[in-house]
Amino acid sequence: MKFVRFQYNDKITYGLLENETVRSIEGDPFSGYKPADKAVSLKSVRLLAPCEPSKIVAVGVNYLDHAAEFKKELPKEPLLFLKPSTAVLDPQEPIRLPSRSRRVDYEAELAVVIKKRTAKIALEEAPAFILGYTCINDVTARDLQKEDGQWTRAKGFDTFAPLGPWIVTDISPDNLKIESYLNGERRQSASTAQLIFKVPALVSFISQVMTLLPGDVIATGTPAGVGPMKSGDTIKVVIDGIGRLTNPVQ
Repeated sequence: MKFVRFQYNDKITYGLLENETVRSIEGDPFSGYKPADKAVSLKSVRLLAPCEPSKIVAVGVNYLDHAAEFKKELPKEPLLFLKPSTAVLDPQEPIRLPSRSRRVDYEAELAVVIKKRTAKIALEEAPAFILGYTCINDVTARDLQKEDGQWTRAKGFDTFAPLGPWIVTDISPDNLKIESYLNGERRQSASTAQLIFKVPALVSFISQVMTLLPGDVIATGTPAGVGPMKSGDTIKVVIDGIGRLTNPVQ
């Protein structure tokens, strides 16, 4: 099942993607819904970020090859940081490069979308609290990250969390091919099988620290191959079984 959030004739609603057709739903994927009779062509709608998280909980250094790329020791526990909800960006909308940064990088990641209020859950309970999965680009001002010694500013600019294009509910996160393409050239290619901390472990661990709310997003980390973007570029995050998230850069 694929949930979308979309705009059609100035109305914003959730829907189900069925091949090239979007069927509106009454309600939402988190509190309950039923499909409506009306369906429209996918080409006739504007896809929005598929959820509205209160927060994005991101995980640093969670791929073996990315740890080696940056010469980082493997963490003993998940390394967490937050991206604000105001960083969320719709598919196809432009990533805006801040004037105060000289290097802004792409980071292709698998995103976990939380289904219901999640607090202090055990590892084996985690799957029941996950609605599904989508793509996220953890855009990062790399120079500011190094300058600050912590990551809030570098990761938190407006437009620094492109998200989408939809939420897929019926896939396993254990072995998904994940790639990024800069202007059509592949820059990252890995599998979620290389995650140091797997999805259920992340959900459980984070829930011991903070309560996750319906629609919140966990960004699970990026593989090796991150690099800079410039104005005029186009960046794509591609995950097998989910789809592709495309954003221009300006």
